[in-house]
Order: sequence, then structure tokens, then C-alpha cells
Amino acid sequence: MFYKNARIYCSDFKFRHGSFEVNGNRFGEILPDTVPEEAINLGGATVIPGLIDIHTHGNSEVDFSDGDYTGLVKMAAYLAKFGVTSFAPASMTLPYDSLAKAYDNAKRFSEEGGENLSVLRGIHMEGPFLSQSKCGAQNPNFLKSPDFDAFKKLYDISGGLLKIVDIAPELDGAAEFIAKAKDICTVGIAHTDTDYDCAKKAFDTGATHLTHMFNAMRAINHRSPGVIPAAAENENVFAEIICDGYHVHPAAVRLSFSLFKDRMILVSDSGRCAGMADGSKFMLGGQEACLKDGIARLSDGTIACSAVNLFDCLQNAIAFGVPEEEAIRAATYNPSCAIGAETQVGSIEKGKVADFIVCDENYNIKTVCIKGK
Repeated sequence: MFYKNARIYCSDFKFRHGSFEVNGNRFGEILPDTVPEEAINLGGATVIPGLIDIHTHGNSEVDFSDGDYTGLVKMAAYLAKFGVTSFAPASMTLPYDSLAKAYDNAKRFSEEGGENLSVLRGIHMEGPFLSQSKCGAQNPNFLKSPDFDAFKKLYDISGGLLKIVDIAPELDGAAEFIAKAKDICTVGIAHTDTDYDCAKKAFDTGATHLTHMFNAMRAINHRSPGVIPAAAENENVFAEIICDGYHVHPAAVRLSFSLFKDRMILVSDSGRCAGMADGSKFMLGGQEACLKDGIARLSDGTIACSAVNLFDCLQNAIAFGVPEEEAIRAATYNPSCAIGAETQVGSIEKGKVADFIVCDENYNIKTVCIKGK
């Protein structure tokens, strides 16, 4: 099947006008020399790769950490509706047996999938190896010291789906954990009170990811720079940012893209409150939370997960002044790299899975295609 007369976001991260082909569930020729007359005319619409959210806890009143199969299906259906064609759900800081249940559930879903559902391509393990002083909305009762053996058991239960594991590098044993874990998945720095030197050591050891930058970590200070400059200086490190307009100020979003250039990753960090009515109360990692005025908070006022989806974040980033080409890359190709899926998804390229979104000029979704359908 051919599509013509489209403004296509190509694999070189630039827009070009032309046509593209879909063969079954894969992309065929991109910008072919000749196009059949019967090709579908998209009327100049913008076509971008399907979005990939590598940090989403839930939506539609369900949470990945619940370990419920029906809930995971519901979560994937919501994501697909909003152009998130692949995802790596994030677990909360919970007991190991709860994590094991959620990871086994994810393995089953990744094998079975279904029509009109976002594809689960990994798992993001956000806790429990986090800082007590920067735990944020993570449950402090379940925090643990870095334990590679416990992590490896969970990795095996997931069938290798565990693609990102987060850690606070100042914890005892963190350096040894990073040195081992980096060989089987991406290691992210998160919920940390680390200083610059400790953070630099963690990145030099093999951590290559900064989870929800600015949130649950030290702010940048000219005499005590902290983790963010250490990450920006290491060209191997990608940085997530929550672009819901509440977690991070638009000016800080623009600053982040200036600092990290082509290494930014947009994430939603959504909770089960995404899709729920304002004023709704819900549970997050065993703690009560409430969604009010678009912001989710714990009962003590701590800002928690977001109530948006990744397409909202993409629209916000562009509205905040991030160039559209950079914002799209941060929601498609870059997250695919973080979970090792860049050979399959993340760009409109011959041979890759035909996940794409057709939008109007204002980035309103017209059509979402998953695996060519």
C-alpha cells in the first residue's frame, strides 16, 4: 500500500514532502521514485513515527504495578488511541513479589498482545534502589539497597523485558550494581541526592540514562552542579523530561534541549489518573493521591505522577518553543534507543515496523497506524 502527498518525518530527523510504502506490517520504500496512481492521498498531512513512552505507570484507572492482565490491556488501548504505539511501563517502588507479579504479567502481554493496542517493548524499573531523601512520590517503606541478585531474578522473570533500571548512585553498592547491570540493560540515575563527582563516576561506570530530569534530584548550582551537568557532559547519556507543564517549567524544558541537544527523551510519567476526572482520588505505589487542577499529589502535597499522555507532552514541547523536529525525535527515535528497540521502531524507515501517526498542521491526530493497520 502506498501513501502520497504527505509531509513525512524521515529517518534523518527532517521533514520531506512525498510518498511512502507499507508492506504488511513493515515500511517499504520511503520517498520512492514512482508511486501508483491508486496510492492513498493524505492531502499534505504530517506523518510522524508512532510515539514510544518509556516511562508511564498507568492510565484509565489502572496501574502497571497492579499486575493485572485486563488492566494492562486497558492501559495499552488508551496509549494506542493517543498515538503511543510502543511503551515500556514503569513499576513503582514496591516489594519484590509485587514487582515479580507485574513483570510476569508484562511478559504474557508482550507475547499475546492484541489488535489496536500499543506494543509492550520493555519494562522500566524505577525503584526500589532510590534515595530516601529524594524518594518523591515513591513509597519510602519499600526502598532497598542495591541488590544485583534480586534485580537479576526479576530480569529473568520478565523474560529479558526489563530494559531500564534506575538507581541513586550515592547508595552503598551502587557502583558495583551499575557495573554489572549495564551489560544487560540501560541503567538510569533517578531519585538521587548525588553530587557532581558521584554522578560523573556513575556515568563513567556505565549509567547512560537520566530519569525525569529536574524531578527528585538536586537543582543545578554554580558551586555544586549536581547530576544534570554531569549527565550533559557525557555524550552517552540520554535524559528524560516530563513535559506536562507542571513538573518542569517551559523555560527549563527549552534549557534541557539546549543542554542535551539530540539526547532528550520526552516521557509522560503518567499514573492511573490519566484519563480520570479532575478531583479523582487514587492509589499510587500504596499511597493515596488526588488529581486536582491537572496536578496529581500525595496527601502531603508532594507532586506525583502526571495525568497526561505522551502525545500531550509532544504538543506541549512544541508549544513551549522546542523545534518540532527535535521534539518528535525525543518522543520516537531516542526512547527506542534507550530500550534497545531502534532497529525495529522509532523512525519511518524501510524494514521497520509500520507504526505511524497522521496529523494535521496543528498536531491533532487524524489516524494512528500500528503494524501497518
